[in-house]
Amino acid sequence: MPTPASTRPADARVARAWEVLGDVLDPEVPALSVRDLGIVREVLARESGLEIVLTPTYSGCPATEVIERSVIDAIDAAGLGPAQVRLQRAPAWTTDWISPEGRQKLKDYGIAPPSPTGPGESLPIRFVRRSARPAEVVPCPRCGSELTERLSAFGSTACKSLYRCIACKEPFELFKSI
Repeated sequence: MPTPASTRPADARVARAWEVLGDVLDPEVPALSVRDLGIVREVLARESGLEIVLTPTYSGCPATEVIERSVIDAIDAAGLGPAQVRLQRAPAWTTDWISPEGRQKLKDYGIAPPSPTGPGESLPIRFVRRSARPAEVVPCPRCGSELTERLSAFGSTACKSLYRCIACKEPFELFKSI
């Protein structure tokens, strides 16, 4: 009689790998795990070991190699190896892949989470003058005020913008929607 899928050793190993990846922090936004961020696309059990499929947040992400190494090290430390990482760049990563828990963790960390784009929607690339105000209202992740202003299109990384709350006077970053 075949073993039910839920009790097969390979399935338990994959489930445990997903748990472990929930503790692997993103090096640029250490409030989020690579799982919360949505860059872990799949965990596959192969004859040669686990295959972890990652989609970097963008093709030139400088943290990709660090993330790959951290994923392999975490899987090995949990006794789930051998494992290998496969980078999958299509479809391109989108901020819609950030988990609801990840969005809350961003807010708790002081970074405004991106707005969801919705199924089938995309955000066009717009070239605007420096003085143009952003179309969306970005609430302050600290006090919740909508009285905020963008200081710079780029924050500490290319995927974030720098804002300031007029109400509480605190600066914060917005994780850009892409």
